[in-house]
Amino acid sequence: MRIGLDFDNTIIRYDSVFRNVAQQRGLLPMDFMGSKQQVRDAIRLLPEGELKWQVLQGNVYGTGIRAATPFAGVGDFLRRARSSGDTVLVVSHKTEFGHFDPDRVNLRQAAMQWMREQGFFTVQGFGLLPSNIHFASSRSEKLSRIGELACDVFVDDLAEVLADPAFPGSVRRILFSEHADRAGDLPYEIGRDWAAIEEMVFFDRR
Repeated sequence: MRIGLDFDNTIIRYDSVFRNVAQQRGLLPMDFMGSKQQVRDAIRLLPEGELKWQVLQGNVYGTGIRAATPFAGVGDFLRRARSSGDTVLVVSHKTEFGHFDPDRVNLRQAAMQWMREQGFFTVQGFGLLPSNIHFASSRSEKLSRIGELACDVFVDDLAEVLADPAFPGSVRRILFSEHADRAGDLPYEIGRDWAAIEEMVFFDRR
């Protein structure tokens, strides 16, 4: 099986990083508690909020990425894939440089370095191949790459990606969301955590 995974907010969790950096910059009160989405929503309400949010994103995805952590259960999922002889492919919509980042940190290189430090490419770790990590400059490029790589299943945290009419029709789609509710005739399934996704992918093969 060829398993495709998104990277940002699917494999890697930034919630505490966004919150901490925003507080350090005085964009949020020090007692603010919330997820990345709640941080984004709060900052966008500020004067020039969209610009402030984009600057914050550039920092977190670049120099701030080292403080991020894998989502709970990702390691178990990757070990299961490895023991099953399945191929894991990461396909991420990630530009080379962040918007309004004065340091011009290469976001793709930062992501690769984070994966190295987390043991994604070692025999003792998860054993992924660096050549199976793919970055796309746009959503359309990402969707084309998923099709070109012949993924059997793809996991992403964005419903709008999985529901895009251009998403390859032969690929099984799983939305990684802790809060989404299934409503109506959706083109994807929902996994609330990585343990649930592991069960769906490896024990409920379709």
